[in-house]
Amino acid sequence: MSYLNNRTLTLNILQTDTRAVANYYAAALQLCFHQLPSSYSLTRTVHAHMITSGFNPRGHILNRLMDIYCKSSNLYYALHLFDNIPQPDVVARTTLITAHSAAGNIKIAKEIFDRTPLSMRDTVCYNAMITAFSHNCDGNAAMEVFREMKLLGFVPDDFTFTSVLSALALIADRETHCQQLHCVVVKSGTGFVTSVVNALISVYVKCASSPLVLSSSLMSAARRLFDEMPVRDELSWTTIITGYVRNDDLDGARQVFDGMDVKLVVAWNSIISGYVHKGFVNEALRMFREMHLLGIKQDEFTYTSVFSACSDGGFFSLGKQLHAYIIRTEICPSKDFLISVNNSLISFYSKCGMVNDAKKIFDKMEVRDLVSGNAVLSAYVNTGRIDEARSFFSNMSERNLLTWTVMISGFSQNGYGEEGIKLFNQMRSDGVGPCDYAYAGAITSCSVLAALEHGRQLHAQLIHSGFDSSLSASNALITMYARCSVIEDAYRVFHTMSCVDSVSWNAMIAALGQHGKGAQALELFNQMLKEEILPDRITFLTILSACSHAGLVREGSHYFDSMYNLYGIMPGEDHYARLIDLLCRAAMFSEAKDVIDKMPFEPGAPIWEALLSGCRLHGNIDLGVEAAERLFDLVPQHDGTYVLLANMYATAGRWDEMAKVRKLMRDRGVKKEPGCSWIEVENGVHVFLVNDIEHPEVQGVYEYLKELVPKMKKLGYVPDTKFALHDTESEQQESNLSTHSEKLAVVFGLLKLPVGATVRVFKNLRICGDCHNAFKFMSMVVGREIVVRDGKRFHHFKEGECSCGNYW
Repeated sequence: MSYLNNRTLTLNILQTDTRAVANYYAAALQLCFHQLPSSYSLTRTVHAHMITSGFNPRGHILNRLMDIYCKSSNLYYALHLFDNIPQPDVVARTTLITAHSAAGNIKIAKEIFDRTPLSMRDTVCYNAMITAFSHNCDGNAAMEVFREMKLLGFVPDDFTFTSVLSALALIADRETHCQQLHCVVVKSGTGFVTSVVNALISVYVKCASSPLVLSSSLMSAARRLFDEMPVRDELSWTTIITGYVRNDDLDGARQVFDGMDVKLVVAWNSIISGYVHKGFVNEALRMFREMHLLGIKQDEFTYTSVFSACSDGGFFSLGKQLHAYIIRTEICPSKDFLISVNNSLISFYSKCGMVNDAKKIFDKMEVRDLVSGNAVLSAYVNTGRIDEARSFFSNMSERNLLTWTVMISGFSQNGYGEEGIKLFNQMRSDGVGPCDYAYAGAITSCSVLAALEHGRQLHAQLIHSGFDSSLSASNALITMYARCSVIEDAYRVFHTMSCVDSVSWNAMIAALGQHGKGAQALELFNQMLKEEILPDRITFLTILSACSHAGLVREGSHYFDSMYNLYGIMPGEDHYARLIDLLCRAAMFSEAKDVIDKMPFEPGAPIWEALLSGCRLHGNIDLGVEAAERLFDLVPQHDGTYVLLANMYATAGRWDEMAKVRKLMRDRGVKKEPGCSWIEVENGVHVFLVNDIEHPEVQGVYEYLKELVPKMKKLGYVPDTKFALHDTESEQQESNLSTHSEKLAVVFGLLKLPVGATVRVFKNLRICGDCHNAFKFMSMVVGREIVVRDGKRFHHFKEGECSCGNYW
């Protein structure tokens, strides 16, 4: 500020010449415009000098002061200065509207605009307000200001139409929206202005992605505008190419691209990104090589797309080579370049299964952003490394909604339902409003825990929040209600969804199959085909399971064969396992063995487990022993193999062989997973174990069970003692059966739930045969429906029958 110090004496002499003083301060403020980092402090010094000298600045000086304060992001001083001006002019008002809009303070911008008298407003002022709403993604408000402007007789200019078209692009979802404003542009005479036409093309291409319009029609209109432009700039080319890409017309994008005289980097990036998005990774990489050979400098957007292509196509070596190339050639990369490329590298290495390498890149980053942390967190979650994800999440200094959602979904998808719900509640306590994906994660957590009432509360919150039309949340609700045994509510959600996808159909088909409604599952599958929704490999897993649970051998075999013959989907081991299970449940062991012998790969554990389970069901000991021996080699620590084989020997009365299996189990240190059952009563979950003596009300349960058993026996119930220990007396065997965890949980529900309410119990293992029989008679005695979800499926007991038809 030596300029001011050296001129102080001159200023004193000129005090009587107001015009000279004003010119002097205007010149000083003009200098401040060029002092970018220090303009704020210089401006304050000049401002202070005015005050101490007694100079009373007029409009143009005040406007220049406010302009500098706004450009240096000191809106507080600018607004304070504005509030102390008796009659601020339209320039001052427009300056503040623009500044507060840029800072995201749209409320203050609107207040300033509303306080501006109509007599003072002009087109520039209206442009500023329209732009403010447009930049803050409120297209409807921007359009309302434009309508007001027209009604009051203000004449729009080029900038008006550019801004209002940008706003329309945010909300246009019908062809008439585009056409109406297009007509206004033509009538105004601005239809030849490049910036206006670019904005109009953008409206057409964005509206083309709406499900309410025919995209090809709007893209044709956009293309005609582009072809008729007298002058095109870079934005013209990139807008039309990007429009084709976003509307999945890569041929149209490529046609325009090939017609460019000078191909811009943005155009190359758009084409490469489009190929990656559509799964044409080889073509994307070919374009990248061509770009490189032509000597066109790649930027961070190029590399981001190419790393995605490498991970999607499984080209790990190529991705590593590109990583090395960037390190070697990028000498002084910008901050934005480093953050963007490193973030894409984290995603590339994590998608290729190299999570530790992804974490190393993160640790070495000198500059990170929230995307960096979220990428590492997603890598841990997607690979099931939940403990590391939990630790990383706890140490993150910054979190956003995506961070919380990834962690909640990670807990729910990996079986940590209780932690998922707790984290969801913590997120809300911290003031972070959940999105539909966060709700979907929390609802999935309720599925894991079978927490029906909590799931219903989340459903109500979902509706209250306006996310009830969300596809992901609705799909989660279908699964939640199905896994909580309320199949009717799952069906209701499915039928009221505004739109469905293959995940929705798969979830509903799976739900019907698990609940023993095989015929309805097949009917829904055929309806899916009629609506021209192609089944995927998950669809066939669900339909094969439904056929297996319902004993529909012919139908299941037909659908298995149609996988490849009709839809070109190669069956995986999981599909073969379900086919084997289907055949074995029907005692078709020779057919099952024939399928195993003809499999295009070596059978793994799922195949032999399905075979062993069928042999256990029908007492085929010889084939069961063969399956068990294969499993001992493949998964020697899996307790289920030993338990099934021992039970098979016990059923056949071959106690010596059973004892040998138990000894083998002990010698190998394999421990049987303890059976437990749980039930939700009065917003609390009650867990019961075999021979439970810990539950505070278990004695009352035992007493009520003693009352029920004689009544059940009168109706024909006979305890099946082959499910009890063989080396005890008959009376003791019956007593042992009464201590099974599922019986205790069901009886507790009968005691605690309102009269007539359905009893819903969940068990971690397969339901015991005697318990299955007992619940049929118990449902007759108490006149209530009893639903048990075991490790395989649902059983609905009502009036002495089970939904599985004893085919389980």
